[in-house]
Amino acid sequence: MATALCPGSFDPVTHGHLDIIERTSRHFEHVIVAVIRNPQKSQSLFSLEERQEMLREVTAHLHNIEIEFFKGLLVDFAKEHGAEAIVKGLRAVSDFDYELQMAQMNQRLSGIDTFFISTSPQHSFLSSSLVREVARFGGDVSSMVPPLVAKRLAERFAGDA
Repeated sequence: MATALCPGSFDPVTHGHLDIIERTSRHFEHVIVAVIRNPQKSQSLFSLEERQEMLREVTAHLHNIEIEFFKGLLVDFAKEHGAEAIVKGLRAVSDFDYELQMAQMNQRLSGIDTFFISTSPQHSFLSSSLVREVARFGGDVSSMVPPLVAKRLAERFAGDA
């Protein structure tokens, strides 16, 4: 059974994330969406558990998806779960510069290959940090995230704007 890993902080999950997850699910028998706490990013908006819960709801229509939480090295998690591939979405050349280095390091450490999927053009500008910023100041993010996530963002920032 071919298993792929789609890692990310998903804080919050966007339509861009879902695009990559859905497309990956068409090419692999089993997909593990791995929710991480990224130490390079500032404080999270949603807890790991909240992110997992939102991902479970918005991917419920995909029957070969599993949502997991992890800490530590991605390649260790991938090996523990029998993943043969890591799948990452790329929005721009700047993403590729960073992700290529990560892919090469992961391959060196574990032998696991990384596959890149270009983000669909309508989602190429999306990032979780940008969505958080717009939502924080009361902007409409309903076209950028699933309805459940838009509702959670509105609740989180109620009274902040």
